Amino acid sequence: MTEIDPKTQTELEAAVYRRLVAHLRARTDVQNIDMMNLAGFCRNCLSNWLKDAADAKGLELTKDAARAAVYGMPFSEWKAKHQTEASAEQRAAFAKAAAEPH
Repeated sequence: MTEIDPKTQTELEAAVYRRLVAHLRARTDVQNIDMMNLAGFCRNCLSNWLKDAADAKGLELTKDAARAAVYGMPFSEWKAKHQTEASAEQRAAFAKAAAEPH
């Protein structure tokens, strides 16, 4: 494997992040609870991680701005347009996963 310098590594990682966010913006049919149940993270996690990274750099980024950066719109708008009510099965799977040690 070719050795990748740190700057290029960061650029590649940033490109992957942008592609992931674009993919999630396009897949509005995929609910956050399903992502949490299957993968252990969701769009809100990504926005929290973005805010954490900004905080670590001493940059001001609000929770709402971080969510808008991930969702491509204010979270309240995305939620009204795309979020469905979680089923009993989805809620049970979420509760079970949350109770398991990580």
